[in-house]
Amino acid sequence: MDEGNVENLPKLIITIDGPAGAGKTTVSRILAHRLGYKYIDTGALYRAVAFEVRAAGLSPHDDAGIEKLCSIIHLKFVRNEKGLRLQSNDLDITDQIREPEITMLASEVSSNPSVRRYLLDLQRDMAKGKGVVAEGRDMGTVVFPNADIKFYLDASPKTRAVRRHKEFMSVSSQTLKEVERDIKKRDKNDSTRIFAPLKPAEDATIIDSTDLTLHQVVELMLCHIENAFG
Repeated sequence: MDEGNVENLPKLIITIDGPAGAGKTTVSRILAHRLGYKYIDTGALYRAVAFEVRAAGLSPHDDAGIEKLCSIIHLKFVRNEKGLRLQSNDLDITDQIREPEITMLASEVSSNPSVRRYLLDLQRDMAKGKGVVAEGRDMGTVVFPNADIKFYLDASPKTRAVRRHKEFMSVSSQTLKEVERDIKKRDKNDSTRIFAPLKPAEDATIIDSTDLTLHQVVELMLCHIENAFG
């Protein structure tokens, strides 16, 4: 899709769901940049809540404590010289939430009804006016069921583990085998939870990125968007 066609597109809500390590974050950022859209990293929002749960010394199963916590935290994305950053009560927590421990805790916390209610309202508020690319695990099924374009990005567990291990090498001492174990565990947690389980929306376009580069994935998405709305 060339620049002229991008300018002629209506403002859309585009969702990209999929499991950990499929490339959602990078693809979503590139796609949002190409379209001139806002990027909503919902995975970071769940990690942020997990960060605050750990900081407060709460159990991920403490429903009352987490509900109270959600009433006093304020999450927002800000852009500065370091790029897109996430703040919780005006504290930059972007780097801290990428720790493997927070990632696994986020998978547990994400099933909490209070957390889902809090973030559902926040995510929908962020998408007012459209022109957004929202990535996560239930964007097309729960948060934006009427989204204009829905993608489900997947890849083999081994490929996803290699990508995630490379991504976290600078902040984690986990081996590739440990990363793959955690990914499979998180896949099971996310796909079997009662509230908003991980699955493709019925009207989502499924893309397997196992043998594709991230830029090839973006081009496929742009072609699909242009065919639908160009």
